[in-house]
Amino acid sequence: MPRFVRSSWRRLPHIAAVVAAMAAGTLSPTTAAETTPLRGDAAEHIAEGDRLFAFLSRARTEAEARAMEDEIWRHWMRAPDSAAAELMAKAMERRTSYDFAGAVAILDDLVVLAPEWAEGWNQRATIRFMQGDFPGSLSDIEETLQREPRHFGAMAGMALILTQQGRVRQAQAILREAVEINPFLRERAMIVPVPGQDI
Repeated sequence: MPRFVRSSWRRLPHIAAVVAAMAAGTLSPTTAAETTPLRGDAAEHIAEGDRLFAFLSRARTEAEARAMEDEIWRHWMRAPDSAAAELMAKAMERRTSYDFAGAVAILDDLVVLAPEWAEGWNQRATIRFMQGDFPGSLSDIEETLQREPRHFGAMAGMALILTQQGRVRQAQAILREAVEINPFLRERAMIVPVPGQDI
């Protein structure tokens, strides 16, 4: 690893300090448990997502970007049906009470019931990350990104894990992809500047 990368990387926070960062930007577990909505018409849901990301790309301030991030997380949290919504709400309740094993067990059922709902996989990835199950979390992040390639939250989580595994180049590459999608991504501070590049 080049010296400028090593020296910059030492300044990054330890895993204990970034656990919360992976979940940053998500709806709080309490809010999600209370308000997991249904997505309605599939075509309208897709079109809404495209509009939200277009607005995010045009954000000019941190405040504008945070407001749009919140809307995108709400969009991602919309369940395909009532049964999926109920399981997500129960999983978030378990997460709120720090019953991570219980939350994962519910999310195991959710990804079987609604395998195309990206957020089911992402929430399980987040909780597995909190449990220290990095291989399981990475596997779920890959499933998330297959279904929602613009999921900057999942991409940031992947970068955090790759960083802890010493896979710096891969972590930096995924972070840069995430910042292209969301220029105000909180984890952009983890990007190590490369001479001759803007970020």
